[in-house]
Order: sequence, then C-alpha cells, then structure tokens
Amino acid sequence: MKDLKFNRHRRLRGSANIRAMVRETGLYKEDFIYPIFVVEGENIKHEISSMPGVFHYSMDRLGEELDEVVDLGIPSVILFGVPNDKDAVGSEAYHDHAITQEAIRFAKERHPELVVIADTCLCQYTDHGHCGVIEDGVILNDESLDLLARTAVSQAKAGADIIAPSNMMDGFVAAIRYGLDQAGFQHIPIMSYAVKYASAYYGPFREAAHSTPQFGDRKTYQMDPANRLEALREAASDVEEGADYLMVKPALSYLDVVREVRDNFDLPIVAYNVSGEYAMVKAAALNGWVDEEKIVLETLLSMKRAGADIILTYHAKDAVRWLEGK
Repeated sequence: MKDLKFNRHRRLRGSANIRAMVRETGLYKEDFIYPIFVVEGENIKHEISSMPGVFHYSMDRLGEELDEVVDLGIPSVILFGVPNDKDAVGSEAYHDHAITQEAIRFAKERHPELVVIADTCLCQYTDHGHCGVIEDGVILNDESLDLLARTAVSQAKAGADIIAPSNMMDGFVAAIRYGLDQAGFQHIPIMSYAVKYASAYYGPFREAAHSTPQFGDRKTYQMDPANRLEALREAASDVEEGADYLMVKPALSYLDVVREVRDNFDLPIVAYNVSGEYAMVKAAALNGWVDEEKIVLETLLSMKRAGADIILTYHAKDAVRWLEGK
C-alpha cells in the first residue's frame, strides 16, 4: 500500500472551522421571502390544516405577523389576499380597496422598509378558480391580459414594491409591464413566475388561498412537469417582455430547472419552496420521523446551490431562528 496514490479530499473537512472556510454556498436571512395569507373578517388567526404553522390573518391581526417578520430581519413578504366575494372575472383582484390592496397599504404604513410583493393572479378571486377569463369552458388568454394588467396597477397604487404575476398566460409580463408604465409605475419591478409547472405540490396552497379550480385543471396554461427545454423558452419570453426576476415553481423537484435557468439568464433567480414541499416536511417532523431543522436547512441550501438567489418559503421564520440560534 505504500506506493498507492490518491487524493486526500478529507484534509478540507477536518474541523468545523476548516469546513466553514471552504464552504461554497451560504444561506442567509436576506435570501428569504415570507408568504402571508390575508382574509376578510375580524380577529382571525386560523391555522391552515394542511400547513402547520401557517395561518390566515384578518387585517386586525396582520400587524403581529408583520412585526415578527421584521423583528427576525426577513426583508420581504409576499401577500396573498383571500376575498369573501368572487365572480367570473375576478373583479376583487383589481378593486382598489379589495383585501390584497388594503393589506399592501397596511404593511407599507406599518413597516415602510419592508419589501412588499403582490401576487398578481385571478384564481383566488374567480368563482371558477382559474387564472383567467372563461368562455365555453376555455381559459381565454388575450382577454385575461387586460384584467391582469389592471390588477398589477391597482396593487402598485396601493404601494406594492414588486409585482409578482403567477398566472402563466402568454404575454402576461408584456401586458403588465405596459400597464404599469402607462400608469406611471416604470420603477416597479416584475418578479415573474416565469417557469410554473402544473404540479401536485400545490394542494395545500389551494386550501390556503381557496383557489381550487371548480372544473378541469390548469394544464393548458401551466407547464408539463416532463419538460425542461420549454422552461428556457418560457423564461426567455419573460426576459424579452421586461421581467426583472425569474421564478421557478416548484423548487425541490425542479432543481435541475433552477440550474438551467441560472446558467442561461443573468437576472435574479427565485425558487418557490411550495406548500406541498413544506407540508411533507412538517408532517414527517410532527411524527418524529425527521429532524426538522436539519431537513429544512439542507433543503433550502440545495435551492441556493442549484442557483437560486432568493427563496420564497413558508419555512422562512423558522429558518432564520435556526440560522441565528434564536
């Protein structure tokens, strides 16, 4: 064995400090966006059954959640409004005093430095649960764009720092960019859900947002999970149309796509650690099957390693506590 030659990689793993010195990927509180669900009513803080630790908040309880986020140093939230009244064209989505717009105003008044992102879609506002206008059972693309642009402008008027359209209609970034610019909001960036798959991982979110389709599915506008090259075409279109960020959703089962998008585009890349991914870890942790802290931090780190600059995650508050020993 004395003449055996091989590389000694373990030299760089010999102690915690040596490992820290050569660590290639880091996870920081500044990486996170925290999602919040806002509902109509009073004195509501209701845990979502399929997402332990995540709650519906009424406006009068929203402040306590925002305060906690800011105290932890998380720089950004994304707000999902859940209205009581729905109709065929999602008119509450673009009403200037609807639940999402009021939540945006409240958040910016309470914490002006907090980056408030508005989810821009129609699904939780329509009585049919789809992300666009319906005619004879068909989701109409072009007719939906005007409503999406109106929604974005209304959210920007309310004070949103970033518009995050999630609807996957063709041309949605172009329509929203045009609408914002025409309304004097040229400075508001668009965080596009550029690569959004028709995924089974969204189930708990649909409970949280009350947005389950009342017929059919979303496979005619969200992407086929089997497709990789299509993701690059979708992202390229959004870049051309004026997107400022590119999101891949879901994250965990699509880390290869996160890497592909990272390698092909120089915009900031966002990974959405979606509700189903969160729920699976929570369920396993509550049963004592996994170490929640270690599993969550390893999972989030994998998203950064794959190329994400930002992670939208329901784990954000816990992750910051674990990272900082709080």
